[in-house]
Amino acid sequence: MRRNHRAAVFTATVLAGTLFAAGCSSSSGGKKSEEGGADASAGKATTPRMTVAMVTHASPGDTFWDLVRKGAQAAAAKDNIKLVYSSDPSAGNQANLVQNAIDQKVDGIALTAAKPDALKDVVAKATAAGIPVVGFNSGVSDWKKLGMLEYFGQDESIAGQAFGQRLNQLGAKHALCVIQEQGQVALEARCAGLKKGFSGKTDVLYVNGTDMPSVKSTITAKLTQDSSIDQVVTLGAPIALTAIQSLSDSGSKAKLATFDLNKDLVKAVQDGKVEFAVDQQPYLQGYLAVDSLWLYKNNGNFSGGGTAPVLTGPAFIDKTNVASVAKFAANGTR
Repeated sequence: MRRNHRAAVFTATVLAGTLFAAGCSSSSGGKKSEEGGADASAGKATTPRMTVAMVTHASPGDTFWDLVRKGAQAAAAKDNIKLVYSSDPSAGNQANLVQNAIDQKVDGIALTAAKPDALKDVVAKATAAGIPVVGFNSGVSDWKKLGMLEYFGQDESIAGQAFGQRLNQLGAKHALCVIQEQGQVALEARCAGLKKGFSGKTDVLYVNGTDMPSVKSTITAKLTQDSSIDQVVTLGAPIALTAIQSLSDSGSKAKLATFDLNKDLVKAVQDGKVEFAVDQQPYLQGYLAVDSLWLYKNNGNFSGGGTAPVLTGPAFIDKTNVASVAKFAANGTR
């Protein structure tokens, strides 16, 4: 098991600036992006202007990525960075977005590698062009093989094992792990880790995370079919909130726990509808990924020594500590 490495990511100039929204998603692979931080004059560093491209595998409507982008925008405003955000859930289209960033000669790229094999060639092209690439959120087992400079995120296998061990403590016997995107390495690693850490039986259920009515009906059908399931495990806050409805509709007595947070999920923990959530701190991931590129360009720093990831989770949130994060969730930063 890896040790948790903390990154020295604080800069000498930390001033408040106006944050500008950055980003959109592309479903066709063509470049669709917005630029953020361009006019944040009150909070700029005195270093020369940089352009950083952040390219993620976000699906439209997934609130998780709002938190990532807010963190990235905060770092961009502070560091005098023009942030160009784009996303596409298709790995091939995501690779095209990275190529667009290379063609624009950006100063750095922050990239999620949910399907690493599809991004290998384009990351190599960026490196050959002298553009540093840092990974975050997805690809913790592949970032070094891809030639990335640093990685910020959660070791999903370790998080899954810790999740499973927590279920052991709660007395669960039969877990249903719901994966909303088949083949996405981070999600698959969570359920694989869960199986490893959990002493009971684990079933895996694949759903279409872009179609919530379908998610609801699929989970409901599974719970209706198998009354022995006493624990539902979801891998994202929107899926968890939908699963609450499935539990009600099916009449299942199963408990529910999840990975990831948003404002509504925090309330569900407070209300007892969700036992606990694992927070990987997406705001921090976005912030560190962008800030690390500023540090590398301006001071030659790279966190983790190029050999270890900087871990942002897992942090377990339940009724005992949810109040401490609720106010930040209300602000849209947890």
